[in-house]
Amino acid sequence: MYNNKEIQKKGFIDWEIDKKIDLHTEIRKMCKEKNAIILAHYYVDSKIQDVADYVGDSLGLSQQAANTDADIIVFAGVHFMAETAKILSPHKKIIIPDLKSGCPMADSMPAEAFEEFLKDYPDHVVVTYVNTTADIKALSDITCTSSNAKEIIDSLPREQKIVFGPDKNLGGYINSITGREMVLWDGLCIVHENFSAERLKTLKKEHDDAIVLAHPECNKEVLSYADVIGSTAKILNFTKESSNNKFIIATEPGIIHKMKEANPDKIYIPLPPKNPHMLMSICRNMKKHTIKKVYNALKFEQPEVILEDELIRKAKKPIERMLEMGK
Repeated sequence: MYNNKEIQKKGFIDWEIDKKIDLHTEIRKMCKEKNAIILAHYYVDSKIQDVADYVGDSLGLSQQAANTDADIIVFAGVHFMAETAKILSPHKKIIIPDLKSGCPMADSMPAEAFEEFLKDYPDHVVVTYVNTTADIKALSDITCTSSNAKEIIDSLPREQKIVFGPDKNLGGYINSITGREMVLWDGLCIVHENFSAERLKTLKKEHDDAIVLAHPECNKEVLSYADVIGSTAKILNFTKESSNNKFIIATEPGIIHKMKEANPDKIYIPLPPKNPHMLMSICRNMKKHTIKKVYNALKFEQPEVILEDELIRKAKKPIERMLEMGK
């Protein structure tokens, strides 16, 4: 079997599995035996969504990680999400199927650079998107998700100056709907930034009966054509509750699996990226997780997410403040 150094280098356990094994059945059996749960983001492979105990967006996943009584959490999402679970449940074992499922947006905000950046804004409250590393959370006053960003910002006094990061698209959108002038870090999600406004205009002409649903991480041009702007959870719920039958989806297309599950007869059209040769803009880091990796991660309880106690203590405060507001 692999040792820890080999697992860290490769990022996952590449253990051959008998093809006759029903992975879904075996994973659920192990979850029961080990008192483990599987948390999965909407953007991961549909097979993982189907075997998970809970599928959600960043806010929902954070709440589940904070409240579960499981001993082991297998987190199928990008690395900062698994870190957040460890911060909220430090005494639990947090397993991530592929350790190298990173996030370019989170990586765009190195802790040392952000700490230097903040020196120019000493009287500002630091609000950071949950899509950040534990080191960044430790430098923050409060975190937010796309679900609650407006609520968090509106809760602060109007005269309070704010630094927001790392996503300048989400920050710019929140500025536009709150009338704030937050100082924005220059980061973004490459998946949402790459959606094409030109291709959206074409799709709207071809499907004039479709409602355009967009995540606020999208670029400003795409958002200007959206009928509804919101988090993945809000977008999903809108398709469930709307009487409309056709939707153009401007977020990672992994969420369409849950949309079809709830309303299989409705039509969901993923917005293509700017590259005319590509059909969809996908998060390749989310797609690093596979059902086989979930099985191996749960079986061997590796790779494990480890954080220092002091970092957990510092990073936990802004997340708890966000969750407390949600109550």
